[in-house]
Parts: sequence; C-alpha cells; structure tokens
Amino acid sequence: REHGDGAIDQRGQDVFRLRYRLAGKRYSVTFRGTRADAKKELRRLVRSGDAGEHIAPDKITLADWIDRWLALLERKSDDGEPRKRKRGLVNPRTAERYAELLRCHVTPTLGDRPLQQITGTEIDDLYVRLEQKLAIRSVHHVHVTLKGCLAVAVRKGMIPSNPADRAEAPSPGDSQAAQVLDVERLKELVHGFRQSALYPIVFLAAHTGARRNEILALQWSDLDVDKKTLRIERAIEETKAFGRVVKEPKSARGRRTIQIDDDLIAVLLGEREKHLRIKAGVPDGAAVDLSL
Repeated sequence: REHGDGAIDQRGQDVFRLRYRLAGKRYSVTFRGTRADAKKELRRLVRSGDAGEHIAPDKITLADWIDRWLALLERKSDDGEPRKRKRGLVNPRTAERYAELLRCHVTPTLGDRPLQQITGTEIDDLYVRLEQKLAIRSVHHVHVTLKGCLAVAVRKGMIPSNPADRAEAPSPGDSQAAQVLDVERLKELVHGFRQSALYPIVFLAAHTGARRNEILALQWSDLDVDKKTLRIERAIEETKAFGRVVKEPKSARGRRTIQIDDDLIAVLLGEREKHLRIKAGVPDGAAVDLSL
C-alpha cells in the first residue's frame, strides 16, 4: 500500500478494522463484509477527507439516535403545551406513533448496533422478521418512519448515506384500497344507529365524509342554516403527553366548507334543541321558546 492509503486488519469472519489518517488525525472503524467491500469502504473514507466530506467515527447507537430524533419531534413550549406545527415537524399524535413504531419494532433488534454501521441488509432482515408477525402495511409504516429518522441523521452529518435507501422497502400492495358502501348499504348502516346516542355523529359522517376527530370538534358557529353549509376548521387530538386538545388542520386543504342537505340540517337542529334544553334545564316535551 502507498503511504496515506490506510490499512485493513481482519478481526474475525467478515469483520475488518479500517485504519486511516486525515489532517494529522488517526481514525479507526469496524467494517462488516467481504475484504473487497472493506477495501472499497477504506478508499471512500480516504477520498471523503480529500473532498471535505469526511464524517468522524461515532459510537452512538441506533437506539440513541432514535431517542434523539424523537426528542426533536416531541418538543413542548415553555408552558408545557404542544408547539404549533412548523415545516418539518409533526403533530404530537404523529410523534407518538413514530415512537411506538421505532421503539417497539426497530430498537429491540437493531438498537444496540452503532448508527454508522447499520446496513441495508440488516434492515432487510428486520423487515422479514416483522412480516411474520405484522401486517404488510404496518411493516411499510415502520420502513417509512425509519427512513425518515435516518434521513435526518444524514442531514446532521452523522452518517454519509441512508441505509434504508438500500433496503427493499415492503410494499403495501392493494391494502391501500378502501371499501366503499353503496347508497343502500350506507342507509342501512346509518339506520342501525337510529336508537343510539351516536346517531347524529354517524349521520353527519355519512353525509359529509368528515373524519371522526373533525366531527367531535365542530361548534354550532360552524353551521350556517341559511346557506346550508358546514365549516371544518379544527379537530380533536388526544395524546399521552398533552391529553385531549383542539388542533388546527395539518394543511390549508383540511380547512373546508361543505354543502349539506335539508335532512342533515334537520338532524343537527334537533340535536341543538336537545343541547339547549339540557343547558336550560327544560324537561323533554315542555313547550318553550328556546331562543330565549
């Protein structure tokens, strides 16, 4: 070898120690793979120093990096309330979901591995094991979350490239297809709730397509009887960290005005009358002017 090319020491079966020097500093890293791949990695490390792209070896584990990444997503404001969503961040419920996916399905298997040594093959093996106990769509969610976590590590200069990009991403296939009820079956479903306290919610969902948490956050000021419209401007969100809070839509498209028909207006006005009677302490059946 030429001076400055570094050295390779075999430490075990397909395990090598790569030693090299950059700007007067000595570095040593462990590499797993064939000797040919070890030589390629050593050349890459030396060239990265010449190009000013060298990333110093770091012993931080994948579990440590996952915790650090989640801490960025789970930040609170000074008063303990959730921060308003900014570009690049997620809402608290999404952050909790990311934590569940990574800490339950990734950390137990790869958490002790050094972040800089994670390979695409190891991630492939993880997905194969997960597919034996999880739905393929859940494994796909794990892949998307892990890929995003490692992408930030690349951006922060912790690793040179994203190993999840070299893994075989599990495809959810046709699992994204939704089952849609025809008109008659939808009517039958709604009618089945007629004697339930959930009937107004089910009726509203069937007529507007609004999400459950959007419906639960509706206020009477969102209803315009004259124009026959209903505004969706907020949603309920429940998390372990902050409990139940009202949040704004994720995007401008989530804030919308829906045209509604007379049947839904009648159901909503009937529900409003019940609320007014309860608030005023008026017994059912008593004839009063609720506008008072």
